[in-house]
Amino acid sequence: MAAQCCCRKAPGAEAAPARPPPEPPPALDVASASSAQLFRLRHLQLGLELRPEARELAGCLVLELCARRPAPRALVLDAHPALRLHSAAFRRAPAAAAAAAAAEPPCAFAFAAPGPGPDPPPPPLPAFCEAPGAEPACCPLAFRVDPFTDYGSSLTVTLPPELQAHQPFQVILRYTSTDAPAIWWLDPELTYGSAKPFVFTQGHSVCNRSFFPCFDTPAVKCTYSAVVKAPSGVQVLMSATQSSYVEEEGVYRFHMEHPVPAYLVALVAGDLQPADIGPRSRVWAEPCLLPTATSKLSGAVEQWLSAAERLYGPYLWGRYDIVFLPPSFPIVAMENPCLTFIISSILESDEFLVIDVIHEVAHSWFGNAVTNATWEEMWLSEGLATYAQRRITTETHGAAFTCLETAFRLDALHRQMKLLGEDSPVSKLQVKLEPGVNPSHLMNLFTYEKGYCFVYYLSQLCGDPQRFDDFLRAYVEKYKFTSVVAQDLLDSFLTFFPELKEQSVDCRAGLEFERWLNATGPPLAEPDLSQGSSLTRPVEALFQLWTAEPLDQAAASASAIDISKWRTFQTALFLDRLLDGSPLPQEVVMSLSKCYSSLLDSMNAEIRIRWLQIVVRNDYYPDLHRVRRFLESQMSRMYTIPLYEDLCTGALKSFALEVFCQTQGRLHPNLRRTIQQILSQGLGPGAEPGGAAADSEPGLLLGDEAPGGTISLRDVNVSA
Repeated sequence: MAAQCCCRKAPGAEAAPARPPPEPPPALDVASASSAQLFRLRHLQLGLELRPEARELAGCLVLELCARRPAPRALVLDAHPALRLHSAAFRRAPAAAAAAAAAEPPCAFAFAAPGPGPDPPPPPLPAFCEAPGAEPACCPLAFRVDPFTDYGSSLTVTLPPELQAHQPFQVILRYTSTDAPAIWWLDPELTYGSAKPFVFTQGHSVCNRSFFPCFDTPAVKCTYSAVVKAPSGVQVLMSATQSSYVEEEGVYRFHMEHPVPAYLVALVAGDLQPADIGPRSRVWAEPCLLPTATSKLSGAVEQWLSAAERLYGPYLWGRYDIVFLPPSFPIVAMENPCLTFIISSILESDEFLVIDVIHEVAHSWFGNAVTNATWEEMWLSEGLATYAQRRITTETHGAAFTCLETAFRLDALHRQMKLLGEDSPVSKLQVKLEPGVNPSHLMNLFTYEKGYCFVYYLSQLCGDPQRFDDFLRAYVEKYKFTSVVAQDLLDSFLTFFPELKEQSVDCRAGLEFERWLNATGPPLAEPDLSQGSSLTRPVEALFQLWTAEPLDQAAASASAIDISKWRTFQTALFLDRLLDGSPLPQEVVMSLSKCYSSLLDSMNAEIRIRWLQIVVRNDYYPDLHRVRRFLESQMSRMYTIPLYEDLCTGALKSFALEVFCQTQGRLHPNLRRTIQQILSQGLGPGAEPGGAAADSEPGLLLGDEAPGGTISLRDVNVSA
């Protein structure tokens, strides 16, 4: 809410323009090259032209800024080698806008028509509403681009020397972006309908600096507007509170009225159609997927939103829409405000779909409204969102289901801990991000599950989950649309519960808040999951049967248990336990296949991939045809990478290469590149995966994306 001035001016006297109190500078972020601490970003405007045939985005960025101190010499922004800057210009804010300390109305953008030659048209030009008789307000600025890290560059723009503190001004940057990590171009063949090209952006954590120059740090938030021109027949969506299509101009217009960090500015365009699923929600999907998406989510999203509002206060973003993306989407889901992105592959796994959507709903309060100020404290978004997700699922799906899902995730956390070691620095909640390290490498289950355990521990200290809900509601109200550090959360907690502060709960031996944040290893305390025992006990009993002696009696007893009636999370937990014990005795694998293989083959992909990993890790050749069929039908990173990693770790490398050579044409170049890298590591010197196809595209052989190494994607919650 904007502050209103209550001062009155004397009759006939001119009052000086009222300025809001100065905001504190944002937190330092080693992942950002920008000079964000020297400026206040008031608003940004984007004029974007999508050019799918050239896989190019042409853009014009208008930044509305104020300097925090007089005469800053330069503005430094995060950028990327994929960005080619065409020009930079300076414009003083109109006097009326400056006096009101408010952003002026969005400018228009002029899009150039293609010329007769092969050269692409220039980026869009801004068109400002200048007052009659006003002198030209724009002047060119010098700029340079310098290396920063392997995930970005620094863009330095020289500013006029006479700039005053708190004086509004604009910097206008025209650019083109090709081969940008944030922008994923898909040929029609990589979509379900195979009808139109598709493009989406993925900004988390530090990719959007290749989408547009920015203060690419979660510590800086601003409102934004955009005008987007796309090929005819392509639907464009953005993470914005307002959107419209101007038919006579052939452009889409968007406006986000609430401040968001750069990584939450998101765009998607393709053959998308909408269907309403609630009073403030709709799904967008390719036409062939729309009926399935609608049937699975109709009415449910409103139920989840209403439950979240009862717990944590009003939903702040207006609409909550969901867009289902093709299998090339590199993660499961992304909480872009007003428009959650979800991979369409998850539609066949109902329980995973429920959890993933509710997790993104929870981010509307924790992550989007209140954001971690640095990537070193990502748990402030993910840990709190996971806690809120489980409170919502408890309200809407019951405590037993919530405890089952929690047990499944904590099981994966302990698996990851065994792989990394208890002294791994990435197991801290407050991770030290060294300069040059990509923050995306910090995304792991500790961020989610150890963060969740700490938040759950705080809820237990106050003795009543509903009182803790009241605290979180007050926390969101206090910090909404800002970015915070852990101390803000913990100070607010002790202020809200003064009796706990008097008891010095932050210093309890072995459970000190500081130890929670900075100790490596497992959570200091884990939740009581006994309410889920009716669902977890059968899983444990079945696993014990399959590891008991003698095998024939155990198999006979196990076959009497009908897992077809189990929940997906129960079956996945059972298979994960078997995976942890692999390699298993060959006679056990043979009996497992006889008992379950055909049944599991009819289940969803989350179940099938786990069974197929058991097949691969145990070199069980009779079921290899099922692995081939699965990989031939999958184009998703989360369902292909784990199998290729397992195939190349064992004795099945040649099988992996054969399947890849047959299927690589249906994979996104980024995924193809990652699999080629896995295969190259497994094949030995001089061998190149992909044969002639790889030779024809040498640029795709190896890329910046490293394979997952010893930690399979199944062990990581890849929702953002």
